[in-house]
Amino acid sequence: MTRALPWLILLFGILQPLSGALAPLGIGTPIGADTASTDAPEQPLPAFFAIWGLIFLAYAGFGLAGILRPAAWYARVGWPMLVAGAANVVWMLSAQLIVSQPLNFLLLAPIFAAAWKAASRAESLRDFEAGRLTFRLADAASGLLAGWIGVATAISVPLTIRTFTGLAPTDLPWPMFWTTFAVAAIAAALFASRISRSLWFFAALGWGLLGVVLNNWLRTEMHLIAIMAALGTATILLVRVTRPPKRSRSAS
Repeated sequence: MTRALPWLILLFGILQPLSGALAPLGIGTPIGADTASTDAPEQPLPAFFAIWGLIFLAYAGFGLAGILRPAAWYARVGWPMLVAGAANVVWMLSAQLIVSQPLNFLLLAPIFAAAWKAASRAESLRDFEAGRLTFRLADAASGLLAGWIGVATAISVPLTIRTFTGLAPTDLPWPMFWTTFAVAAIAAALFASRISRSLWFFAALGWGLLGVVLNNWLRTEMHLIAIMAALGTATILLVRVTRPPKRSRSAS
């Protein structure tokens, strides 16, 4: 089974974008269609979701690297990455075919946990494998996915609150905005201090938050929220750059 692992990861690297493309084939509803045209202050501009393409590429590249350049540690990172990829397929199918925000929110949990576990295990190898291509792809794939799922979780909290309360996208914009940034900030602090030094996580997180800034500046015209989002994003990224986490532990 371990020998088949990189092939399975490569397979899920292909299945994930295919699973998210059912709507163009006339099956189900496009992912995020219910929020794409709203004025919710916590949503990134739709163009920023294109980061999924980079995540899928890094994920598939990690699978291919395991085939062409196998490493003794590959399974330790590979198994949680496989779980994250499989869970992502389930989430994408649910988002298109079932279209239930509470269910979609719950389905983010296994992706979140598996991606963070993979990033943690990759971190334990950094001092020994940092120069090797297979590790670089493991670091990129796990970091990008962990960061972007952090964004997805943060922006899903207000969406889920609205589902149960009947609030419109523009109701209580400031509480919804601060809820999103609080979740993102907590995720950033926990990841940096306890999981990994990977800059890929902060690249994905910063990209998503920049999307929130531009969405409010260009689209919702909530300019004060856009300014606060920019300051919040800069603070989160600055803390990571100026205070690199002090952690070193073996893989578990």
